[in-house]
Amino acid sequence: MTTPAKNTVCLWYDGSAEDAARFYAATFPDSFVGAVHRAPGDFPSGKTGDVLTVWFTIMGIPCLGLNGGPAFKHNEAFSFQVATADQAETDRYWSAIVGNGGQESACGWCQDKWGLSWQITPLALTEAITDPDPAAAKRAFDAMMTMRKIDIAAIEAARRG
Repeated sequence: MTTPAKNTVCLWYDGSAEDAARFYAATFPDSFVGAVHRAPGDFPSGKTGDVLTVWFTIMGIPCLGLNGGPAFKHNEAFSFQVATADQAETDRYWSAIVGNGGQESACGWCQDKWGLSWQITPLALTEAITDPDPAAAKRAFDAMMTMRKIDIAAIEAARRG
């Protein structure tokens, strides 16, 4: 095993850490599963030999998936924000997450089937809501507030007025 990163995101799963890690590795660039470790003994949510932890990377961010059991669930207080270059990339990630058992939320947020939250955020949205013209920024922001998946053309149209 290589030396772990100094700071690693630990994500709690109810027995599905390996499935989640493999999905992320297949979906996002610069992502991979590094190691799968099995429990050397019984633990509260599993038995000897069950997958206990999975070391993986999501878009360059080191993560540890822990099969800790049903005690804790993911929620929107933690999310991965993925900056997308265009509508095609936005659509691709959104469809991968929502279309694989996930669910839509508001303003570019969605959850994968394991309950982990994702913000699929086009760079055009970030530019629009930080426009130096406060009226343009507000129009773009107000448009975003009505969306689930971000529609870049609609954001740009709102920004222009």
